[in-house]
Amino acid sequence: MTGYFLYAFVYLVAAVIAVPIAKRLGLGSVLGYLIAGLVIGPIFGLVGDETVAIQHFAEFGVVMMLFLVGLELEPRSLWAMKSKLLGLGGLQLTLTTALITATALALGQPFGISLTIGLIFALSSTAIVLQTLQEKGLQKSEGGKSAFSALLFQDIAVIPMLALIPLLAIPELVAAGGEQGGGEAHDSFNLVDGLAPWAYGLVIISSVAFLTIGGHYLSRPLFKFVAASGLREIFTATALMLIIGIAALMGLVGLSPALGAFLAGVVLANSEFRHELEANIEPFKGLLLGLFFITVGAGINFSVLSENPMLIAGLTLAVMLTKAAVLFLIALIFKIKGTNKWLFTLSLAQAGEFGFVLLSFASQNYVLPKDIISLLSLVVAISMFLTPGLFILFDKAIIPRYRNKKSKRDQDTIDEKGTEVIAGIGRFGQIINRLLMANDVETVVLDIRSEQIDLMSRVGTKSYFGDASKPDILHTAGIHEASLMVIAIDNRETAAKMVKYAKHAYPNIMVLARAFDRGHGYRLRQLGADYVVSETYHSALEMGAEALRSLNVHPFQVERQKMAYKNIESQQNDVLYHAWADDSSGERVDNNYLKLFIELEALIENALKADLHDKHSKMRGWTPPPKGYAEELQPDEKPNNTKR
Repeated sequence: MTGYFLYAFVYLVAAVIAVPIAKRLGLGSVLGYLIAGLVIGPIFGLVGDETVAIQHFAEFGVVMMLFLVGLELEPRSLWAMKSKLLGLGGLQLTLTTALITATALALGQPFGISLTIGLIFALSSTAIVLQTLQEKGLQKSEGGKSAFSALLFQDIAVIPMLALIPLLAIPELVAAGGEQGGGEAHDSFNLVDGLAPWAYGLVIISSVAFLTIGGHYLSRPLFKFVAASGLREIFTATALMLIIGIAALMGLVGLSPALGAFLAGVVLANSEFRHELEANIEPFKGLLLGLFFITVGAGINFSVLSENPMLIAGLTLAVMLTKAAVLFLIALIFKIKGTNKWLFTLSLAQAGEFGFVLLSFASQNYVLPKDIISLLSLVVAISMFLTPGLFILFDKAIIPRYRNKKSKRDQDTIDEKGTEVIAGIGRFGQIINRLLMANDVETVVLDIRSEQIDLMSRVGTKSYFGDASKPDILHTAGIHEASLMVIAIDNRETAAKMVKYAKHAYPNIMVLARAFDRGHGYRLRQLGADYVVSETYHSALEMGAEALRSLNVHPFQVERQKMAYKNIESQQNDVLYHAWADDSSGERVDNNYLKLFIELEALIENALKADLHDKHSKMRGWTPPPKGYAEELQPDEKPNNTKR
């Protein structure tokens, strides 16, 4: 028992150290898990033969992940993606299998071995790809959706692959296995061994029908019964029972547990218990997936790798390039454009975890020799290990390249001069520009985003494509003649550089700048900005006031507290700024600043709690409604709190 605790401790320590470091370096959690496994396995040898057994257990994380994916897809949504599912997924699987099979045949392998290799390498890693897409927020992009469609088709295709592989058995391996007393034992709980094809098909149809109908009609009464107990841990146990039961059922009839879990998730997508199921299963899914990735890294066999380094490197590179070429061709056929095309291509250019399942199954059924299996296992593992690197390539090389292409539009010819220059015509700059134009103030608006300029032109707002951080563009816009410059861009560093340049080159111009938060605002003020406002300050204050009004706090009390908050903030702002600016440590948040900030919070709290009648004389900017105003209104005359 102590040994299991030690192994668990080693895996957890490796994850706790490696994953946060990898995330901080921008490598992603998946690569962190893989590196952790590599360190505790092949490099330091802290874990051993138990890795394979743990990997089979950890594959249940993939089952949970597909269940959660299914929960996000209603049956209607799944039907809507049928063209991508069959088109993208079917074409990818067919072309990749054909190319890799042909290559293996050209290298002198028999047809049965060649086809098995083609099927194994046609699959991609559902676990790594979906996890990374989710982390990077790319699952809703066209490229992410296309990758998911292909992965889902691959997971479905595992079922006929498992049916086909035994038919490719090599007589010599069968004979050798018989002489040695048989190969690895088949699953003793498989109920479909020896069934006629028609009976096997009937069992599959019955299992899927039971899963669909039972999930729809039986799950709700079960969840209501469990929820009535009020015990969260029992609901968690019920969720785990459901997924484990589905996986067991699929295993009994020879189907993929992951596919069964996905179908169950789709069936329950409309359930009122969907969010509770997600919340209960998510932690288990994350831990098991992390454990699975660690075992992949720990399972890399350095002895086999050291004996055939060039062969394994060549095979891995050939497989990934072949898959990438097929995926790129499919992206062109289906007109997936821009960065989405490259996301689709790079994200699926690896072998997957189901490759290990097929390799084990091929070994059990005497389809592949042991030496080939050891080589192919390394190729699968290494290609998975390299996948996070492909996502980094996408982030660092592909996305900037397309951004640069978009920004290569020639700068507009600025043929107007104004008394105000506005840098940035996003949601922030638009409001400022409208107010000034409504008062007949002539403005020159610049923005680096060509699509935003085109959008503004369609709604009748004159703006120019140009980088306002460049001195020559500002000069062309007439900043030397302007009296005011508004910096409304959403880039911290660029905003700071623009404030510094404008106040240095044109000391007499007034600079109004948009800040992200208090610290950014202090920095802009230090660089010379005449007026700084945090982009969320006023909106948050107004939302807080609306929350009070919604809770039936008297409108006068709400306005009084808003004004009190503004007054205290304004009075203490200079004190806090000087404390921030005087911090010699460079951290800008020393003990003195923190002390003053705590004092500010206390002042605000005291002001907001002050007696209403003591503050009437100070309220000069707002006239309260007459006494009994709200009570005298008829129900249909009461004001609507909805902002328009």
